[in-house]
Amino acid sequence: MSMMEVPNLGTVYSGEELGRSLEGSSGKAFSRRARLSFYNRTFKIVCIASAVFVCLILFSILLLMGRTGILTFETVSLKTFFFSTEWVPENEQYGAFIFIFGTIALTLLTMVISVPLSLIIAIFLSEMTPAWLKNALRPVLDLLVGIPSVVYGFLGMTVLIPMLRSVTGTTLGDGILAAAIVLTIMVLPTISRITDDSIVAVPKKFRDASYALGSTRFQTVVRVVIPAAKSGIMYAVILGMARALGETMAVVMVIGNTPQLADALFKPTSVLTSNIVMQIPNVPFDSAWNYALYMMGFILLVISLIMIVVVRAIQGRGVKS
Repeated sequence: MSMMEVPNLGTVYSGEELGRSLEGSSGKAFSRRARLSFYNRTFKIVCIASAVFVCLILFSILLLMGRTGILTFETVSLKTFFFSTEWVPENEQYGAFIFIFGTIALTLLTMVISVPLSLIIAIFLSEMTPAWLKNALRPVLDLLVGIPSVVYGFLGMTVLIPMLRSVTGTTLGDGILAAAIVLTIMVLPTISRITDDSIVAVPKKFRDASYALGSTRFQTVVRVVIPAAKSGIMYAVILGMARALGETMAVVMVIGNTPQLADALFKPTSVLTSNIVMQIPNVPFDSAWNYALYMMGFILLVISLIMIVVVRAIQGRGVKS
């Protein structure tokens, strides 16, 4: 027979027409598979290239800062730079211990104040607040994240410092405490919102099981919800710590910018970021002073990386236990 009927199509084709139809269908299917394969390979290559590009940028910054900063030790000894408190560039004295100590102390004090407050706010939002209040408070926290740091610094300089003077009776309100309070207000929304999202993501069955065993709300939150959301909380702390560590403008406006050791909460001092931004415009490029500022920037990067590694190590240990 020269005619044949194709099942389920209800259309009668000749043998030649059927061959051309099947050949065209298989060609289209092959073409579609080839396009999908091409798109998948292209997407994979783009993702890998983006990751490599980010890593190259990071290592390039570290290399540039490290290579320039290490030139400091051609004229300044390691011991003097890291352990001396004498920072007088006009007299070729480059002791950076004041700024390193101030940076670490400011970051730790900020975290001590901000992390508990952020955790309380997140628990209140996710576990105790009615829906209408959640919908009102969460956008407010999101808006606080976007406020420029100079606004926080200006408010700290004009409102917070006079308030600290009146409360404590000191003649100088600027110092490490004022800077820590300003940074706490700045990082509070970031840590709170990410922690809130992490707590909300804990499955409801965890809470139901805890309540079924007779636990109170407080016991459920402390012993079940927070441990289950610990990973997200640690990431929130990392982001808040990174912002507090690298913040410049707000700190410059309230810390006092004086190269002296921060051995009191109300003593004007300086940190790595504030010292760099205050002195870099007036520094000759090929000078030990400039190299010392580059080394300070390199130390700041190293401190950030170390803190992130420590937090991740703590997080991993908690997961294993």
